[in-house]
Amino acid sequence: MANDRNNQTPSNNAGSGDMTVREAGQKGGEIRKEQLGSEGYSDLGHQGVEALREQRGPNAMSEIGREGGETRKQQLGPEGYSELGQKGGERVRDLINKGKESEGGE
Repeated sequence: MANDRNNQTPSNNAGSGDMTVREAGQKGGEIRKEQLGSEGYSDLGHQGVEALREQRGPNAMSEIGREGGETRKQQLGPEGYSELGQKGGERVRDLINKGKESEGGE
């Protein structure tokens, strides 16, 4: 199946020219980023988001995020998804505290 090929890990056939679709996409993205520079690559991403909003409507990115969250929830199950949320909350709390410390401990 073509979809199986998309998700393959890097091949062990070094030098044989075999590459997964994912590997080819990553390589192409890296080359394009080198060509455009980080600012140009960022601009390209913003253009892509705007094109997506024109095609699917203003809430396109929110819908994609929600769909991804639902998929992840199914993958992890209720307990795993809850644990992921707790880790995220801890990370946010740590970042807020670190920011406060750098501002002089407010």
